Formats: sequence, structure tokens, C-alpha cells
Amino acid sequence: MAQLTDFRREIDSIHEQAIKAQREAGHVKWIEAGKQQAKAAKSHKTPDAEFDKLSLDKEDSGDSVDINANNAVELLLSTDPPIDSMGRYVEDCIRLSRGECVACIGNKDDDVFISGTLSFEQTLAILKQLKKACKSVDCGLGVLYQRVSDDEQEAVIKIILRRLPSSPELFQEVRLAVCGNVDAGKSTLLGILSRGGLDDGRGKMRVNLFRHKHEIDSGRTSSVGLEIMGFDHEGNEVQSYSQKHSWDEVCKKSSKIVSFIDLAGHERYLKTTIFGMTGTQVGLVYYICMSTNTNQPDYAALIVGANAGLVGMSKEHLAISLALDVPVFICVTKIDMAPQNVLEQTLKQLSKILKSPGCRKTPVFIRSKEEAADISTRFVSERIAPIFLISSVTGSGIPQLKTFLNVIPPASTGPDLIEQPLEFMINDVYSVPYAGTVVNGIVNAGSIRPNDTVMVGPDSLGNFITTAVKSMQRKRANVNVAEAGQSVSLALKRVRRNNVRKGQVVIAKTEPPPKASWRFVGNILILYHSTTIKQSYQAMAHIGSVRQTVKVVGLDSGNGLLRTGDRASVVFEFIKGPEYIKEGMQLLFREGRTKGTCSYVCISLIVTVIIEMLSDDNKERITKAVEVAKVAAHWGWVPFVIYVGFVRANPKPSMIKLLSPLA
Repeated sequence: MAQLTDFRREIDSIHEQAIKAQREAGHVKWIEAGKQQAKAAKSHKTPDAEFDKLSLDKEDSGDSVDINANNAVELLLSTDPPIDSMGRYVEDCIRLSRGECVACIGNKDDDVFISGTLSFEQTLAILKQLKKACKSVDCGLGVLYQRVSDDEQEAVIKIILRRLPSSPELFQEVRLAVCGNVDAGKSTLLGILSRGGLDDGRGKMRVNLFRHKHEIDSGRTSSVGLEIMGFDHEGNEVQSYSQKHSWDEVCKKSSKIVSFIDLAGHERYLKTTIFGMTGTQVGLVYYICMSTNTNQPDYAALIVGANAGLVGMSKEHLAISLALDVPVFICVTKIDMAPQNVLEQTLKQLSKILKSPGCRKTPVFIRSKEEAADISTRFVSERIAPIFLISSVTGSGIPQLKTFLNVIPPASTGPDLIEQPLEFMINDVYSVPYAGTVVNGIVNAGSIRPNDTVMVGPDSLGNFITTAVKSMQRKRANVNVAEAGQSVSLALKRVRRNNVRKGQVVIAKTEPPPKASWRFVGNILILYHSTTIKQSYQAMAHIGSVRQTVKVVGLDSGNGLLRTGDRASVVFEFIKGPEYIKEGMQLLFREGRTKGTCSYVCISLIVTVIIEMLSDDNKERITKAVEVAKVAAHWGWVPFVIYVGFVRANPKPSMIKLLSPLA
């Protein structure tokens, strides 16, 4: 019996490998078509014509039919619909929408299937033909909702078209940072979403997410927790532990994965929470750079207890999500235990804050699956703040939230970003038996494969070491490639655990090697500070996964002081060692209750440039070096310039006198 079971498993494995090879061959064709279309879009852009007309490859079929949004419904209702051509049209729509496409049949304003009024019978006929077309190109079709009039002469059906991935590295991923005040019910809600079932009101679901004994005893999260939720190609939920599925099994069965980052809400664990948010670039900060980054999560879920309202750290998390321009939606939990008057007061408070000048969002309460499906694709562009009323005990509001998570699109990653050199930010480091040193993080740019030669650093001296990638995993499943925007774990060859730390980067090997920076310039806005900020002021900076104390070494304020509401260009210096930072990265700067926003530009190695120029005997180069030295001195670089460069250059005494007071 055991031999028969092993034989069946072997046959199933061979069958799965054959199917995977066929799907991968089709996926390569998708990728090449997408790249060609992206290049064509650069050279020639047609306004609002993405879905108006999608060209079909006539080499694949001699009887190819041109299908666009205007004639698609008419062809589907014909007596002999072109299934093959319709399949390629659906395939192109999905590719243009980055892997999934939401359409509304029976709506004249739809981008994919424009039509007039349709009867219920006609919509069913269209669905039947669309399913055949999707099956021909390995795509899935799921019905989100349908609205039918009483006489069945008017019907609207909203569907989702989704690509069927051939391997774990090809599924879509939505990263969701879950934040909120302590005891708001974050871990309990995530336990329900990721594992199924309902809570008993005493912490039954949250226990499965805790990683430490003291978390179970206190009922409060103190570390960053990670959970996933899967949806298949038809939009059905793929539950993990309720069906005893591991992460890799969920990934194999899913076309879309929602990755939850469960963050601590207590102020005591603020440092851990900040690192968890900056590792995905949502931050509880205090100076923030307003720019985009692939590390940034796609969305933020703010959990608010109905019995407490928007208090404590909830306000901080909401303010930072808005400042970072991260789309945020709100889940009001514990509605089953909050008195009606308290619940109404909480909802009024939420609406007032969201409508305030600082937020400028329109609160919309989601009470049905139809509303969730409609809002999910447009709440970002229309500045809408969806609000879900949820009970983890009764299950009220959970279906609407699952529909919302199923439809929200992931952040788009352009082909240009994928073609750039590799840049991988390290969020975590492990030592795994038989695997060696393993680093976890997100690919900011480029792509990476096993056996690629890479560089890891910087160390305390700013140096990078060369190594190679032994193996890769994504959501605990082995993968052969990872591209920009994807989170992945890498096993590195011949690297000791104590030589790698959080905040370092894995980058493509280059000559000369990359440079680390000791100092950088930031244009900051002080949102709040109790007193004044001046030179030598120190605070903790979070730049992606980098977490290090920085010191203010120069600022261009007239009186040398900064107060609440002031703007200035400030030079920051790392205290412990240099870090790998780039222009446009997001900066988070905190100290006590100080708050502000900041964008910065890296100015590394300016001292080295000055030293080389001042060491030259050419008078013109020396004169130019002195001009550069003036700029450097203005930003607080004087001790380095005087000590190393001016000895050989012999500047005039007046220049030394000019620079000395600044030192």
C-alpha cells in the first residue's frame, strides 16, 4: 500500500511538472508581449486608448478578429462567438492591468466591456462564453456580485479576471501594514482572516499569531508578525490552517496573496513597531521623505476599537500613513460589545477627523459586498476612506472586508524598474541549519536568481563583500527568480551571520564597488517640537531598513534654530557608521514627541573629492577646490577640509579665517 501511494505521488509530481512547464512557456510569451507593449508606449502614447483596441497576434490564428471594448459584448452575444480571439483579448486586458482586471458587464461606462442595457439572460450567456475564453488562455473568472431588476430585463454583473500563475514566483502580492492603538483587536482580526473561524471573545484567534510566551500572557503583540491570505484565480479564498495548508501550499493554490504585517500598538514597543513599518516603508516617524519606493506597502489598515475610538497611537499611525501618501482604510472592531451611543460617537469622531483639512478624505461606510467591490478599485484616486464595521465574535463585516481584499490591486511595478541593477534591502537576518546565513527583505529594483554573484554591505568601514545566492524562497516556497516589488528570502554562500545585519543591502556586483554615506542633506518641515532644534541635536533615523542615530551638523536657518512649523535644509550625520542610502529614499526621524516631514539628497564623499582636488599642483584646480571647500564648510565639513586638504594646498590666511568660525 505504501509503495502504491509513493507511485501515485510520483505520477502526480510528473504531471504537475508538465503542467508547470506548459504554463511557464505561456508566461514567457506574456512577458515578451508586455515588454514590447511598454516600449511601444514610450515611443507613442495614445490618449485613453489602453482598452479601446488591443491588437491580436494574427500569426497565432489565421482567422483572428479585432476585438475592442466597444464590440466585445456584441461578439459574445453572437451565434458563433470567436472564443480564441476573445481569449487573447482577455489575456491582453489582464496583462495591461498587471495580472488582474475588474470589469462590469451591463455598464456603458466600463473600460473592458462597453454595453447598453442587458437582460439577466444575456449576462448569463456572456458569462458562459467568457469562461470558455478564459479557460483557453489559462485565466480565471470570478463573479463579485450581480444586480438584477424585478422583471429581469436589466442586469449588471461585476467580474474579476485573473491570471493563473504557473509557479509561486508569479503570483500577485498585496502588502498590507496593520496598525492601530493597543487592544484595538489587530491580531484577532488577522487571525480570522488568515486562519478562518471566529473569535470567542477571549483571545482565541490572536494566540495563533503570537511568537513569544509573554505575548500570550499579556495578550499584546511586541514583535512584528507576518501572515498571509490567498485568493485563487476565480477569487475564492484559499484558507491556510483551517484546511491544514502550509504557506507554500497556499501559494501554490493562490493567484493573489495578501501579506499582513501585524504591528505592535503599545507605545512601549514603539521602536519595534517603527522598524516593522519602515521595513515596508510605512512609518511612525518623525521626519518623512515624501517620495515613492518599492518598499512602501500598497495599503495600510487602521484598526480602531469601537469602544475606545481614535485614541493614542491610532492618531499617530493615521497621520503618518496620510503623510506618506499610503492609501488607508479603517476597520472599526468590537462593534458587538460597544454600546450604541459609544459606537455612534466613535463613528462621528472618525468622520470628523477624515474630513479635516489635514486628511481631506471622504468617509464611506461599507455595508455590503457590492459596495466593497465598487470602492476597492477607485478609493485611492477619489480620496475615499472606506470604513468597515467588524465584529470578530459574530463575524459581522468580515465578508465585506474579504471581498475588498480580494479586489484591491497591488502596487504597479513598471518594466523599467525590473530592468535596473539589483537592489535588495535586508529587513531580517537568520542562521538556518544546513542553509547558512539567510536574509529576508524586498527587491527594490532589478531581479535576482540563484547562483547570481552579488555584494553585501556596507560594514562599519563602508566596505562591501562579494558572495553568491545559494537558494531563494518566497512565502516559504522555493522560487527561481524574484523581481522588483517582491519580498523574498535569500540564502547566501560563504557569509557569516555576524557579518550581516539589518539595514544592509544586497546589490549587483559592480566595478568600482558602491559607496556608503556618512552624511546627507534633508529639507525638513517641523510638524511639532516642544522646544528648539539646533546643531548637535540627535535623534533616531529610519531610512528603509536602516535604523541609526543621526546628529544635526549643519542647518541653513538664519538664527541656527528650528521650531514647530519651520522649514530648513539640514545636514545629518550617522553616529555609528556609514549606510547605503540613495537620493529620494524615505527618511523617518524620531525623538520623543518631535514630528516633522523631510525629503533629502545624499551628498556622500564630498570630502574625498576636495582632498583629491587640493592635492593637485594645478592652480585652476586648487582655485576650484577652494570654492567647493566653501560649500563644504557651509555644511559643516570644515574639520575634514582643514585637516586633510588645506595643508598641501596652502590657502590664503583669509580663507582659513573665514572657515575657522564655522568649525
